[in-house]
Amino acid sequence: MHSVLMDVDTGIDDALALVYLLSRPDVRLQAITCTAGNVGARQVALNNLALLELCGIPGVEVAIGAEVPLEIPLVTTEETHGPQGIGYAELPTPAGAISTRHAVDVWVDEVRKHPGEITGLITGPLTNFALALRREPDLPRLLKGLVIMGGSFYYQGNTTPTAEWNVSVDPHAAKEVFAAYRGLPEDKLPVVCALETTELIEMRPEHLQKLGEAAGTDQPELVLPEQPEGLRSRSGNPLVACLSDAIRFYMEFHRLYDQGFVAHMHDAFAACVAVGRTAITTELATVDVETRSPLLMGTTVADYRGLWGLPPNARIVTSNNPQQCFDELIGSVGALARRLGSV
Repeated sequence: MHSVLMDVDTGIDDALALVYLLSRPDVRLQAITCTAGNVGARQVALNNLALLELCGIPGVEVAIGAEVPLEIPLVTTEETHGPQGIGYAELPTPAGAISTRHAVDVWVDEVRKHPGEITGLITGPLTNFALALRREPDLPRLLKGLVIMGGSFYYQGNTTPTAEWNVSVDPHAAKEVFAAYRGLPEDKLPVVCALETTELIEMRPEHLQKLGEAAGTDQPELVLPEQPEGLRSRSGNPLVACLSDAIRFYMEFHRLYDQGFVAHMHDAFAACVAVGRTAITTELATVDVETRSPLLMGTTVADYRGLWGLPPNARIVTSNNPQQCFDELIGSVGALARRLGSV
């Protein structure tokens, strides 16, 4: 059984990552902590509660953490993920309540109570985890492992020419997190899923059609580039309809920026990595983050050759298998959708 503590800024690809983890019978979500990023932290929490209820798995603790970055103003990205963070999808107001605990307390208390058992998965800005490290510097040793979706190394950024979104929202937090891991044993270093591999996880219309088929829907789930923008799913399966409406928005956004009618599922890939369900290779590096230059703010730099004379602090994913990853995502999420549709 994989015990995962997930820190998110949900977010369309965060939503698919969460649903995927909920679909896995061998995964236990210890808690979900929320940070501001794609949308505000409270909206993130509401999205997570609603998705838990949609998937028939209420009761997972959802806690709000940092609502602003450590040192710079918050920038959100509704133009990318929609006004509520889940594209065109519309979820009912959740019945569940947001936890009374702060996300930092959740991180520190849960990892202390379960040393060596919890894998952390961070798919948003690193603010909550940086604050938790200030409280408990031994978190890296107490965690079983950590997977981070963030950064771009010698690869074009998706927010500035050199910076990836999650890091650019709070570069100071990212810098603190990587510094905290410097010199630790290799098996404790975070696995970093950066843009050069996450942008290979391109969800296309045929993937959504296969999801509908895996869910046993009675009509093809067609999200096509020639259809009008904003068209909504007519699927009778509520999970398929939700994901389809969210991902259509994401595909339209990518097309607007000349990337094709696709959706980069960065966070869903990181979720598969966190539970060991997709093939990767990694390379040791020393990572640092630029926090002073206006031109390069949020740029992640990887020293693979030891030129800085500093010990490694990250295992950067250097190759992956997109087809195998999508087979895993579609098969597992489709099975959950089929079960929900038969209830």
